Amino acid sequence: MDKYNVGDIVSGVVTGIEDYGIFLSIEDNITGLIHISELSDSFVRDVGEYANMNEIIKAKIIEIDKENKKMKLSVKNLEYRDASNDKHRIVETKKGFSSLSTKLEEWIADKQEEMQ
Repeated sequence: MDKYNVGDIVSGVVTGIEDYGIFLSIEDNITGLIHISELSDSFVRDVGEYANMNEIIKAKIIEIDKENKKMKLSVKNLEYRDASNDKHRIVETKKGFSSLSTKLEEWIADKQEEMQ
């Protein structure tokens, strides 16, 4: 905990999303909370719109509790999302697995030919 100071920017993994804020794991045994009031200067209707479980985000340390190894964090005025996170996000479509089913018989036939 000694390496952290108020004002530092840290990266953490989202481990919990509650109505009142987002929990981050900064490193082993060090956790942080981004309270709902530290997400935005405007009204926050749904905390879940600000982060996803297991997403890595950046936050600013606004208070440190060394004894309990906890931090109060803020993402106000920060580009807190890593741009590379969006590249790995899977976008759901309405088609589901239908595109696979159209090729399934062809793939099975190809494999059967290879095996013979």
